[in-house]
Amino acid sequence: MIGLELVVVLGLAVLLGNALGDRFHIAPPIVLLVFGALLGFVPALREVELPPEAVLLIFLPVLLYWESLTTSLREIRRDLRGIILMSTVLVIGTAGAVAAVAHELGLAWGPAWVLGAAVAPTDATAVGVLAKSLPRRNVTLLRAESLINDGTALVVYGLAVGITVGEEHFTVPHVTGLFAVSYVGGAAAGALTAWLVIRARRVFDDPLLGNVAMILTPFTAYLLAELIEASGVLAAVVAGLIMSQAGPRVAGAAMRRQAEESWSLATFLLNGSLFVLVGLQAQSAVRSLHGSDLTQALIAVGVVSAVVVAARFAFNFTFPYLIRLLDRRPQQRLRRMNYRARVVTSIAGFRGAVSLAVALSVPMTLDSGAPFPDRDTIVFVTSGVIVTTLVVQGLLLPIVVRWARLPRDTSVEEERFLAESTATEEALKALPEVADDLGTDPAVAERMRQEYETHLLVVRAGGGETDDEDEDVLRHDRHYTALRLALLAHKRATVLRLRDDHDIDDTVLRQVQRHLDIEEVRLSRRQAAD
Repeated sequence: MIGLELVVVLGLAVLLGNALGDRFHIAPPIVLLVFGALLGFVPALREVELPPEAVLLIFLPVLLYWESLTTSLREIRRDLRGIILMSTVLVIGTAGAVAAVAHELGLAWGPAWVLGAAVAPTDATAVGVLAKSLPRRNVTLLRAESLINDGTALVVYGLAVGITVGEEHFTVPHVTGLFAVSYVGGAAAGALTAWLVIRARRVFDDPLLGNVAMILTPFTAYLLAELIEASGVLAAVVAGLIMSQAGPRVAGAAMRRQAEESWSLATFLLNGSLFVLVGLQAQSAVRSLHGSDLTQALIAVGVVSAVVVAARFAFNFTFPYLIRLLDRRPQQRLRRMNYRARVVTSIAGFRGAVSLAVALSVPMTLDSGAPFPDRDTIVFVTSGVIVTTLVVQGLLLPIVVRWARLPRDTSVEEERFLAESTATEEALKALPEVADDLGTDPAVAERMRQEYETHLLVVRAGGGETDDEDEDVLRHDRHYTALRLALLAHKRATVLRLRDDHDIDDTVLRQVQRHLDIEEVRLSRRQAAD
């Protein structure tokens, strides 16, 4: 019964948490974390645990795949060097710094490195939600870093746990081999999965079947990588990046619309549920320690949280200057960020559910049968660091963004104007030839030409500075859109009345309503964009 209760509780928490966050202008993940911690006081929910397998094998592939599918490959290529350095050097450096501090606080080196590996990677889910208001380049850097750095952290974690329990040994060739298999194997598994899915989606024309193939993509990529002991995280990311380029050519409009709407809802629910479960698990971690152990663990949370932030600042204020000294090319100068932007990037290094999953994955015992040393402390400190970074840095980020005075990013609007105006112009040029090939009635072709010319006028009027003539065009378009929406409401009321009077069946209602809904959504988005 607890399963059904948990589903209802999680759903209500996600619903209310996001509503309250929007109402009081607080990042929803922070509210959801608080909700999760409060739910931990409910006796029935104290039995709930977040299985690491659920995060690593169910939540993580879906969320990472969707994040990579909706990010910009062009921007990743532009800043690939920085992304790779942040995903490898920064993660290893952070893990090492945390391990050194944790060892000074009393942990043996093995558990200290396990803790460092757990808190080192940033979380794609948290970054995607909390940093989405930043300029596109900053968001892309943060998302790409968090998509890849999990692979590095998991290799460090596996090595640290293996050495601690007595299954692994540390040598440079061995560690190099682990990283090579993790990255090369993961990328290969993702590329192979994407190739197979592209072939499958060309076979399955039905939108439902095509989207079943899409749902299987991240899990298949993750599974193939796990079979060869490579990075399933990187496999899901690579598959998503490849599909982001190939998808528009191999999927139809109906399949894309269905996928976007269903995946947006699914990832929204998964994201929200994860934050609630992290809060619930953090409250559970507090109950696992008592007395002096709890005091020491609380001190460790504060110190480790400071270390992960300090390591990020140190990286962002050293490596960029080293790159500037070594790379003097003009295109390198174009990639530079000022110190204010680097402060924002440093503050936006949130930790999340992946870190907690790593901590919870720590085995209970060593090969000798003895308990794994300081496992409760590792879970507690990891939970505390997650909460600290999400709450403190999440509340601090908007203040830092205002201080940074980052220039407004207009590149998306400019490129959208280029795309819409060029596409419409090319369509107008092709109209006479296409109409002749199809044998279209001249009156129909003329009507289409007028519609496209009107649309082009609206696009150009909204593409930059406007004069009186442009304002008239935009005003007429707004009136036209409002009138169409009002008439759609009358059509919908009429169809509902016919159904209520038993003149048409519910099946007919749904068919007509589907077309009305599509048109209303299109017009509403157009109205919102204006």
